[in-house]
Amino acid sequence: MSSSLRAALLMGPTACGKTGLALALAQHFPVEIVSVDSALVYRDMDIGTAKPTAAEMASCPHHLIDIIDPTDSYSAAQFHADANRLIADICARGNIPLLVGGTMLYYKALLEGLSDLPQADAALRAELEAQAAAIGWPAMHQQLAAVDPVTAARLAPNDSQRIGRALEVYRLAGVPMSQLIARGRDAAANFASLRLALVPPERQWLHDRIALRFEQMLEQGFLDEVSRVRSRYPGLSLELPSMRCVGYRQAWEYQDGQYDYDQLRYRGIAATRQLAKRQLTWLRAMPENTVLDCQQPDLLTPAARQLQQWLATCPN
Repeated sequence: MSSSLRAALLMGPTACGKTGLALALAQHFPVEIVSVDSALVYRDMDIGTAKPTAAEMASCPHHLIDIIDPTDSYSAAQFHADANRLIADICARGNIPLLVGGTMLYYKALLEGLSDLPQADAALRAELEAQAAAIGWPAMHQQLAAVDPVTAARLAPNDSQRIGRALEVYRLAGVPMSQLIARGRDAAANFASLRLALVPPERQWLHDRIALRFEQMLEQGFLDEVSRVRSRYPGLSLELPSMRCVGYRQAWEYQDGQYDYDQLRYRGIAATRQLAKRQLTWLRAMPENTVLDCQQPDLLTPAARQLQQWLATCPN
């Protein structure tokens, strides 16, 4: 771990107040905000992503917002590279990188590294399954032990799915899967971090905020925004990652007449609740987090205290 690099992470489910808290912290600390949000990367998608306003972004430096068109894609690997570069640059300027957002896959890539495993190959998988049908999965497990003993040691002889995948990776990459995974771990976080997680004690509180925010987005012209995006980017389709963002798919389908306005509201809110549920599941699996109750009226004070204490023990 580099002794000169550090970053504060502000995580939490959608609509829990991350943006407001980040902007409040920016009034008291020399932070630069790095977005960890797979929706905020898209230009012209502002209302439906709850993007910070121009005034809010002018109040302190923001990064990884409005960097690609909705017809483009942005991967966890790209985020991994961009975030590491930004953390180094911000620290070099003497400021504090404050990573803010709820795209948990991006956090996982940054903190744990990326395993560069080859994509599945249907033809090779079929060949391996045919071989297994002839000789049995324990014999396939023995084949795996000969080329990748580390992976074989952690798999049961009848674990057909994982044995098949490990053999597939070895055939495609020419090196053991365990070696590729180890390389990925070598790219894990190379900086000291404070990990703050905003978690509501009451699920209903978050559900109410999600519903209110979606209603406000509709009032602010979300449907008009979707119409403009569809018109401005002719190559756009529901198959692209940008239109899989919660709310946008539902708005698109509503505009195509697939359901009425009430169904749009119901489906948009339900999709956002499901997103929040997945985010909270990720957060519960991260024991290193310092959990803050985001329902408390004064969230800035405990968050600032945590950040101040961390900075005192982790000087740049």
